Amino acid sequence: MAEWAIGARDEALHQPDSDRLWNESYYFDFTTSDGSLAGYIRLGIYPNWNRAWYWACLVGRNRPTVLLVDNAAPLPSADLEISGTEYTATMGVEKPLETARVTLRAQDLELDLRWQTVGGVYGYSLTPRYEIPCLVSGTVNGRPFEGHGERDHSWGMRDWWSVSWTWSSGRLGDGTFVHGMQANVGLPLPWPAFTVTPGGALEHAGGFAIAGDFEGDQPVEARLEFPRMTTIVTPIAFAPVTLTSPEGVKAEFSRALCRFTAQDGRGGYGWTEWHQPPGWREHGWHPLL
Repeated sequence: MAEWAIGARDEALHQPDSDRLWNESYYFDFTTSDGSLAGYIRLGIYPNWNRAWYWACLVGRNRPTVLLVDNAAPLPSADLEISGTEYTATMGVEKPLETARVTLRAQDLELDLRWQTVGGVYGYSLTPRYEIPCLVSGTVNGRPFEGHGERDHSWGMRDWWSVSWTWSSGRLGDGTFVHGMQANVGLPLPWPAFTVTPGGALEHAGGFAIAGDFEGDQPVEARLEFPRMTTIVTPIAFAPVTLTSPEGVKAEFSRALCRFTAQDGRGGYGWTEWHQPPGWREHGWHPLL
């Protein structure tokens, strides 16, 4: 979908512009095939704000959530090593656009995981960003882990306090990956969305849209409208983060391990986020078709 060529150089850090909220972001998420254990890691780099955001979590069905949030982390090294007062972490691309490895050593969470690309790389057309569906393996708290997930990389202006959105990525039991994102901007734009078949064919999903339902402030469901396939997403375990702007404005980043249920009965697991900045209730959480 991207209108620019994605290459190995894009895995590395990019030259920032002068905007204070220019941000470079790396996400890595993972879950077992049965949804019993999952987590995500995010490194967000604000060079003009002189800080980084580092988040990591571990969640699962009927288990306590472990959540590490450092929104005043030092800027990482060029090879994405970062240390806080209670953790050390790395993010390394072993083979550009094919394999990447993440490590974390913290008091309550230790990760050593590798993301292996499945089905290729999907680039956005609306912003410099790409998403990569993956198989994930390694260790979690010293125990072997096998599962799936997605990683993504983006760079550019990132104002978390003005726009709401839903982002969702999961894998069904037959090996099909599903991914879609919609910002609540009131326009039916060509939203970034794709599927990957069990055979590894990545295809853009034209005409994609999302609807969201809430109970109070809590997301309770998202409906992913793919061509010829509606998929219902239901949260299992949340790992939310509160984000504070340089001016003190707060936004709630609700991210959760979810159950995915396709209309033909196939099921699976993945991650979904409902971003809730000030005024989010009036933004229109419905398909913009």
